[in-house]
Amino acid sequence: MFLTNLTLTNYRNYEYETLNFGEGVNVILGENAQGKTNMMEAIYVLAMAKSHRTSNDKDLIRWNEEYAKIEGRAEKRSGSLTLELLISKKGKKARCNHIEQQRLSQYVGHLNVVMFAPEDLNLVKGSPQVRRRFVDMEIGQVSPVYIHDLSQYQKLLQQRNHYLKMMQARERSDEAVLDVLTEQLVLLAAKITLRRRQFLSLLEQWAMPIHYEISRGAEQLCIRYEPSVDVSEKAELSRIVEAYSETFAAMREREVLRGTTLVGPHRDDIAFFVNGKNVQTFGSQGQQRTTALAVKLAELELIFSELGDYPILLLDDVLSELDDFRQTHLLDAIRKKVQTFVTTTSIDGIKHDIIQEAAIYRVHSGSVTAPS
Repeated sequence: MFLTNLTLTNYRNYEYETLNFGEGVNVILGENAQGKTNMMEAIYVLAMAKSHRTSNDKDLIRWNEEYAKIEGRAEKRSGSLTLELLISKKGKKARCNHIEQQRLSQYVGHLNVVMFAPEDLNLVKGSPQVRRRFVDMEIGQVSPVYIHDLSQYQKLLQQRNHYLKMMQARERSDEAVLDVLTEQLVLLAAKITLRRRQFLSLLEQWAMPIHYEISRGAEQLCIRYEPSVDVSEKAELSRIVEAYSETFAAMREREVLRGTTLVGPHRDDIAFFVNGKNVQTFGSQGQQRTTALAVKLAELELIFSELGDYPILLLDDVLSELDDFRQTHLLDAIRKKVQTFVTTTSIDGIKHDIIQEAAIYRVHSGSVTAPS
């Protein structure tokens, strides 16, 4: 899978820009605050229908404009694909092969990307919310059903929390309403829990040998899913539903007292262990970075195994954050099989022939000079 063309209209600091890309490595070169990351973000938004940098879509629209538009053309094993995302102050409209998609969950997954940016190093040492978001975004690329279930869960969670707040304030006391909301939430929570567990099991299978190689055979990586309910690693959906029902029943009085939902996928976490020790707590910065890199490279292989196409890799100012050995391992891993976009202020410090062979796009003040 590779992106052959990208057109930006009123996107961030780009008034209008259209570019063609090669199948290999494309370097976006320029000083800071010129628009390198904005272009990288645009590719990510075209694929995922949301930004990795902001939750406010209005931030994506050029100053004093009414809308932003991202258009792209991609080549996949299944054929050519045209994508269009219109972002306005009223919301988003997505088209795939010129057909408007009724739901964004139907749109996401047509173009697959893996983003690796400096903030992704927080995947290991950051908050549980960072790790949950990572898992949700990656599963969503290979499973539209998961996006739908997660969206429904979040809506129900909001309703349930609102009702618990009213019960806490004694504005409502009908427990039958809470029962209905809980029953609906339980099934969705169980489906999400099961899918996350399956995904993380596959991710671990791919990440373990990659991590072992990067650590020169010195370290063994394990990824542990930590759901907010106590279920065995082999529990079926029916048993997970049962566990959630039992937990909600036991937590009922506390939830009313606190006015919020205390268990569910929104409180899950993931733990990374190297040689039996939690990397977040006991790992060195080097071990944390090796873990993050192994996980990102594992994503590429997992998506390929699921879809038969490698995703596009976006390296946003991350090469300078890696030492020479990890940098070389990353670039060797993608050689001639993954279309890659790299943003950097300079290629002088990148000691790899793959960069010397790359197409260089120079960015200055929201204008791009393509390679001749």
